Amino acid sequence: MQATLVSRFSSPGFIKLVPWIFVVLWSTGFIGAKYGLPYSEPFTFLSWRMAANIAVFWLLMQVFKVTLPRDLMLWKQQAIAGALIHGAYLGGVFSAIETGASAGLTALLVSLQPILVAIMMAFIYQNKPSIRQWTGLALGITGVVLVLVGGQADLLEGDLLAPSELGWIVLALVGITLGTLYQKNYCQPQPLLSASFIQYLATLAITLTGVLLWEEGSVEWHIEFVGALTWSVLVLSVGALLLLMLMIQAGEATKTASYFYLVPPFTALEAWILFDEQFTPIALLGMAVTVWGVYWVNKQ
Repeated sequence: MQATLVSRFSSPGFIKLVPWIFVVLWSTGFIGAKYGLPYSEPFTFLSWRMAANIAVFWLLMQVFKVTLPRDLMLWKQQAIAGALIHGAYLGGVFSAIETGASAGLTALLVSLQPILVAIMMAFIYQNKPSIRQWTGLALGITGVVLVLVGGQADLLEGDLLAPSELGWIVLALVGITLGTLYQKNYCQPQPLLSASFIQYLATLAITLTGVLLWEEGSVEWHIEFVGALTWSVLVLSVGALLLLMLMIQAGEATKTASYFYLVPPFTALEAWILFDEQFTPIALLGMAVTVWGVYWVNKQ
């Protein structure tokens, strides 16, 4: 196992496919939440998920003979990244949906991440996106709005978000944004299996704290809960997160973040297939606009 996934999987063909594989896998997160949350509270679900993640990644470390770092600074870096990317983002999204926020509206607001990343890159790191990239970002958010409004006609007709719901969504948005930038700019390279293991340890501490503060910790071990938990661990935590780290290492932060625009359209498509939710011509138009916006951001 090399120090980075880029050195391990550096073929141009594979690198080009990674964002699209990631989007398809990551978009199933909202679907998994819809299946799992009826049978447990959000931080309880995430605690079981993190515990399973730790077990799986420990096993993978033994198989690939990857050892944990001895430098405490490397532990600190990955713990901070994990707290932001997993703890804040997942805890915020799951809690927002649990407290009553629409999954579609949550996805829409969290998809503002590319804009926030671009602004922070411009003002903090003096790495200003080009006019073409700003145009692509604007097209991306426009397409997301069309997808979600076209897929859910009543999306903007319901009650406004309660302060608690909005607070959880803001936590998720800020967490994934800061986590992406921190991972890219401050984390020293190390084997991704050990890095992920440390991140999940830190996240488990956060989710267990959430259980102790706000939840009862009970679980109804329904087949849908078990299926959602298994999918979340093997497909999202192992597959999608490793691909996300590869994207962060291989590309610019603004370009990597732009792919999150594709998540709500794919989620809407999956909800239409699995739950027979409405998917109109307006939503199809929005998907096309979103894909074009992402292409425009990443165009050489």
